[in-house]
Amino acid sequence: MIEIEENILAHNDHLAAHNREDFQRDGTLALNLVSSPGSGKTTLLVETAKALGGDIPITVIEGDQQTDLDADRIRETGALAVQVNTGKGCHLDADMVRRAMRTLEPDPGGVLFIENVGNLVCPAGFDLGEAAKVVILSVTEGADKPLKYPDMFRAARLMLINKSDLLPYVPFDVETCIEYARRVNPQIGVITVSALTGDGMDRWYGWIAAQRAERAALAATG
Repeated sequence: MIEIEENILAHNDHLAAHNREDFQRDGTLALNLVSSPGSGKTTLLVETAKALGGDIPITVIEGDQQTDLDADRIRETGALAVQVNTGKGCHLDADMVRRAMRTLEPDPGGVLFIENVGNLVCPAGFDLGEAAKVVILSVTEGADKPLKYPDMFRAARLMLINKSDLLPYVPFDVETCIEYARRVNPQIGVITVSALTGDGMDRWYGWIAAQRAERAALAATG
């Protein structure tokens, strides 16, 4: 079983490296959004596409076990989107992303959001060729999620604490959650947002802009 798992991951990493080369060549910032089900990923993406879509090309790969509902919501914003249904699978892999990109043919220089299947376990181990993993945690979940699922938070560059508008109504301690996340990953960035009310979303958009600028600078230096 260990050998099979190693072979699967090695094949995935090989394809992820090709994805990364393609993204770098096209000047595409690819972000892998991961979370538990119900964290508000799709609502966050809808609002992000509305806010940024007029200035930069936005492309979304939607991962779910079934239905096209989330991709339909994204397309209503005018962004390019494709749904990838994994059936019994619990995560997207590099080959799924590679095949999805062939159907989309996005304009270069944009942002690709990969909304992974709702799951804080399997997606942590699969590189998709992304520039960064962004883990989304809703305040309706426990503040101890970073300790319960350390591999995911260790792999992420940014943690978005979403649904901040519900903080007055739920027993969620933001500072404790941040402490736990940084215990696992001292370098993780943290932004508290409400995709519903817009609170903190400008910081999220600013983070995206900073990542795009960083990639452009790296490309310019060869």
